[in-house]
Amino acid sequence: MSESELELAKVQRAHWQQTYGEHPGIYGEEPSEPAVHAAAVFRAADAREVLELGAGHGRDTLYFAREGFSVMATDFSPVGLEQLREAAAAQGVAGQITTAVHDVREPLPLAEASVDAVFAHMLLCMALSTQEIHALVAEVRRVLRPGGCFVYTIRHTGDAHYQAGTGHGVDIWEHSGFAVHFFPRALVDDLAKSWTLDEVAAFEEGGLPRRLWRVTQTVPL
Repeated sequence: MSESELELAKVQRAHWQQTYGEHPGIYGEEPSEPAVHAAAVFRAADAREVLELGAGHGRDTLYFAREGFSVMATDFSPVGLEQLREAAAAQGVAGQITTAVHDVREPLPLAEASVDAVFAHMLLCMALSTQEIHALVAEVRRVLRPGGCFVYTIRHTGDAHYQAGTGHGVDIWEHSGFAVHFFPRALVDDLAKSWTLDEVAAFEEGGLPRRLWRVTQTVPL
């Protein structure tokens, strides 16, 4: 990682820590629409153990737990994960959830072929280089069992914030303190090589609105 990439990662980590600290439960208690979709995909695949990357304060992790899944939730913000654990205890699902502070630039803290499904809502489009994104998806593939599902969402190059704000390398733009890697479709296809690409669905979220793709891909049996 270059010096500028290290500095951007450091700044973004501090920004998220501050955001969760100053705005507990910032994204609310209701699950995201992609999480509701993912739960249906995971049930259809008979998944039981789910890994969520970039879980934040846990609205989607908590939903998966309430739906009967066992969930490992990771995030690089200890503040967000503490809020998740408190909510899990309050909702009576703490026994179904484990948490781990983790930076996705590092190998995932799981054994090979140890989970049934992986979910990541807007985690892959954080301030990660294309090389780091490829390495992360390779790690997801490593920890998934054969037939395992990966559902992720990313903002794409049709989004209003693409090429707006401060640029940080190829397709990474910072707006209002948040740095985003906007995905071209070619990157989605590259990440699905050696997988089965089941779906790329366009949707919108928030008031801007953010323009995203929801991607579902599966490890071949």
